[in-house]
Amino acid sequence: MRAQTMAYFDQLIPSGMVMAKEAKEQGRNVVGYYCVFSPIELIEAAGAVPVGLCATKQEPIAEAEKVLPRNLCPLVKSSYGFAVSGKCPFFHFADIVLAETTCDGKKKMYELLAEHKPMIVLDIPNSSNLEDRQGHWVKQIYRAKDYFEKNLDVKISKEKLAEVIRTYNEERKLLMELVSLNKLHPTPISGTDLLKVLWGRSFQFKRDEYTAKVKELIAELKEMTAKGEGASQSSSKRILITGCPTGTGQEKVMQVIEEAGGAIVLQESCSGIKGLVDLVSEEMDPFEALAEKYSKIPCSCSSPNTGRFELLSRLVEEYNVDGVVDITLQACHTYNIESYSIKEHLKKNHNIPLLQIETDYSDADRQQIKLRVDAFLEML
Repeated sequence: MRAQTMAYFDQLIPSGMVMAKEAKEQGRNVVGYYCVFSPIELIEAAGAVPVGLCATKQEPIAEAEKVLPRNLCPLVKSSYGFAVSGKCPFFHFADIVLAETTCDGKKKMYELLAEHKPMIVLDIPNSSNLEDRQGHWVKQIYRAKDYFEKNLDVKISKEKLAEVIRTYNEERKLLMELVSLNKLHPTPISGTDLLKVLWGRSFQFKRDEYTAKVKELIAELKEMTAKGEGASQSSSKRILITGCPTGTGQEKVMQVIEEAGGAIVLQESCSGIKGLVDLVSEEMDPFEALAEKYSKIPCSCSSPNTGRFELLSRLVEEYNVDGVVDITLQACHTYNIESYSIKEHLKKNHNIPLLQIETDYSDADRQQIKLRVDAFLEML
């Protein structure tokens, strides 16, 4: 059973493409971004529209491989291919791009992408133990502030930023309320639908309308639950997804799991709840509060990445998880190496198995993935 409200989220990204054009026609500034490390509150406080950029489909990769090496992460190649081929309207209408140095492939790709669009690249420290990590992040936040003010001809006040932070915190709470419904048996919303809601957040241009629809969806799912209706069977094995980001257009692993009868309860990855679980402090100076929140995101690009282990431990207990599927994109070395440690951590502390699936954006390995998922679910 599927909630009728999902029809709105099915059209969210196509509608966003039209709204990006309308925003530019109305004279609004648009700032594109790629990563969960992007402090989007700062963009909105600058009076601009923050919008995610296309990066999760196979289609533009051939264009990217005319310049980039073939044995590169598909996310990096897809990002570049979409941008230079003109097939991403969000990139086309963006005035500037807010990027970040989360991996070597990205930061070298950005050097090439800067020839196509003005951009600021935040310097994300790789060491989680870096002395004065908070101070480093505060400097990056102020770099972005100065860049936006100069290039968008605006001023960003502490008062406006504090107001946006409060709005975004409320949105994060609301989305976590939606996600937490999947603590129920059976799960009221499928993993692929949950992905569509969370991923679509980066591509919506009417925040009030988006949050109103999320509230409507929560209410409908609660009604369905009261009637005993759900997106899975009570007997379905409960699966948590972790690893590299999974966006719409490359959700084949999630589709295979659900087609095989598994119930995806949530995604821990940055396309899931990684950027939602912690709020921005409303008590601190707003610029320092942004630095604190974003510096603590538990990504494998940080070493050591103890926050991811702690978050996974919490989630597998709270959501009564039977098994974890770790989606690793080809050539993503940090997530690939960290997968072993995550597997050992889950086995030792929770007696929960992990299935690592290394893949790309093509459909060539779908049957192989199906065989491995079938065997994994049978084992649980």
